[in-house]
Amino acid sequence: MKSFARRRISSAVCASAPILAGASLLLALSAPLQAQTAAPAGAAAKPAAAAPASLPNNGLVHPIFVLNSLDASVSVIDPATWTETKRIPTGKEPHHLYLTPDEKSLIVANALGDSLTFLDPKTAEVQRTVRGILDPYQLRFSPDMKWLITAANRLNHVDIYRWDGKDVTLSKRISTGKTPSHLWVDSSSSTVYSTMQDSDELVAIDLASQTVKWRVKTGSLPADVYGSPDDKTLFIGMTGGEGVEVYDVSGGKEAKLIKTIPTGKGAHAFRGAGDKRHIYVSNRVANSISKIDMQTLTAVAQLPGPTGPDCMDVSADGKLILLSSRWAKKMTVIDTETRKVLRQVNVGKSPHGVWTLDHAPR
Repeated sequence: MKSFARRRISSAVCASAPILAGASLLLALSAPLQAQTAAPAGAAAKPAAAAPASLPNNGLVHPIFVLNSLDASVSVIDPATWTETKRIPTGKEPHHLYLTPDEKSLIVANALGDSLTFLDPKTAEVQRTVRGILDPYQLRFSPDMKWLITAANRLNHVDIYRWDGKDVTLSKRISTGKTPSHLWVDSSSSTVYSTMQDSDELVAIDLASQTVKWRVKTGSLPADVYGSPDDKTLFIGMTGGEGVEVYDVSGGKEAKLIKTIPTGKGAHAFRGAGDKRHIYVSNRVANSISKIDMQTLTAVAQLPGPTGPDCMDVSADGKLILLSSRWAKKMTVIDTETRKVLRQVNVGKSPHGVWTLDHAPR
């Protein structure tokens, strides 16, 4: 019960229940989630109504995967019909997904299950389960494909695993600040950045020596972190605030705050728009999505993000956002051009990570 209670407190950075500054906001957001009814693990879900013929799939041909954190399952959605075709049981509290460098496996990080589930991204079949991975809340590969890094959200450490193309071997466990949340690795595979949710910090880890390089204070409840293509700038969603903090990390120097971009309350998770210039951020409390220009450091568009927007993916043509709506047990499909909700697909309890092989360039 202790670990579950802590996970509830960790939810503002993509966990299983809402966390916000202020007790009234916490109660207001937690009520819808607590009222949800979980489906039996592995059970086939009741499919959503058939999609209207006019609803586009924008070149999406492979399955769409949605993590159901409180059901310990993954919903598989067919983009041709926009219906859930099956649920795959996983370990306890799956939270994030990541594709292996060869694109042959989609890894599900089961935080409370201390395991990784490998899925075929084309067929949605389970390939294998790797156990003994302590609290893999968030994960990321280094671009040089040598390392798999995981953030242990409830255990206050970041693990660096050596990756040989198939298996993972723990190389170093690094103690961090309180509640490491999200990760980013620069394009040269030299530095790992990790946000510390409960100590309000950004920590940089040198991959060569596998030691902490520096740590700086941030705003309230830092969540996802996203780096610009030139490695000079970091964007951090402030789930306890109302915007995105922008840091200068050029030349490998210690991060320096240069601006806060107003987006909306509960700025949380990022996804690239596919053009190497714009990124989307979900505003968890404001129920919106902001589009940010990484060159001008401004929010240039606002889109709907119904019912606790969390993680998302973007179609290869950049015209659709696939969003996890945490408190509604749905995946929401949003048109990026008209800025309208096209459809919501029923999934499991507390949907979190979203992924498809047919995604826009990261």
